Amino acid sequence: MNEYLKNLNKIEFAVTMACTGRCKHCQNGDQAGSAEHIDAETAVDAIRKVCAHYPIGTLMTFGGEPLLYPETVFAIHKTAKELGIGTRQVITNGYFTKNEERAGAVARELAESGVNDLLLSVDAFHQETIPLEPVLRFAGYAVKSGIPIRLQPAWLVSAEDDNPYNIRTREILRAFAPLRIPVGEGNVIFPSGNALKYLREYFTDAEEFSPYEEDPKDIRSLSFAPNGDVLNGNAYRADILEIIRDYRP
Repeated sequence: MNEYLKNLNKIEFAVTMACTGRCKHCQNGDQAGSAEHIDAETAVDAIRKVCAHYPIGTLMTFGGEPLLYPETVFAIHKTAKELGIGTRQVITNGYFTKNEERAGAVARELAESGVNDLLLSVDAFHQETIPLEPVLRFAGYAVKSGIPIRLQPAWLVSAEDDNPYNIRTREILRAFAPLRIPVGEGNVIFPSGNALKYLREYFTDAEEFSPYEEDPKDIRSLSFAPNGDVLNGNAYRADILEIIRDYRP
């Protein structure tokens, strides 16, 4: 439909920028008081239309903390499963409710909705403001529900560096050992948002950048913001196929 999206193979939704953590490394910066979230019906409609024209292999939901709006996440992933999207990912910090029964119910519903790659963000930065025990409980529920799950730590400088944050991260990861959850590669923190504000001393080049920025002339991932913004348009104000058709870098 558009030469600039000829290699499109992924859809991702920043479900909300609201978050239960206040992390020093957060690329989004401070999002206190943010309650906006993507509309489930709009998201589902967009997924169906895009998949009718593009071979989408991966769909991801993240935030903020996406499980603050679990019903929206369920609807998105049920649609992805129905349409045969192979990889269906959620990135969560695991702390979205204080109710243990609710945490277990959400884990079960995530499994039923077809999530097959749950990335759990645990590290020194998250655990400065997020208690570890409820995250461990949620991880246990996820394992019991049969969801493939990986720990996804954020490393400062590199995974091998022995700065105080990384040392603390390794201690936190050991707490998950009884659950036998594999540790993914995680990601190395880059200078953006809060990281540039609070961790500047660790960056040799403190200029802001993001490794996730795409080539605007070769869009491979269709990224929706909580307010509906996508490409140069908005999914609440225009049909997603029109937005794709009219996109110019």
